Amino acid sequence: MDEEKYKSGYKNLVVWKKADELALAIYFVTKKFPRDEIFGLVSQMRRCAVSVPANIAEGYGRRTAKDRTQFYYISSGSLNELEYYIDFSCKLEYISVSERDCLCALRNDVGRLLYGFINSQRS
Repeated sequence: MDEEKYKSGYKNLVVWKKADELALAIYFVTKKFPRDEIFGLVSQMRRCAVSVPANIAEGYGRRTAKDRTQFYYISSGSLNELEYYIDFSCKLEYISVSERDCLCALRNDVGRLLYGFINSQRS
């Protein structure tokens, strides 16, 4: 990994910034969920959402490309899990269709960026 690039930090990565934006959006939208979902769906959605930027950050600090990529794949898995929870929340009418669409668009942006980022790490 290029030392100057490493010094700039993961917070400068577009994919991390967008994943962080998604995590914040999930935290805000889940605030209005029913109280009986605090330890259920709210907890799961927030865990997944935070896992995406957290694993990008952790992977960024790893020494080898193989180690870095493994954490980026974990981010991708969390992103897929989150997509299900977003859809399920809409089915339960905890979020509106427009909120779901907005969250899914943001999720898709993160997925596209993450996919490109993972591919760039294997080169």
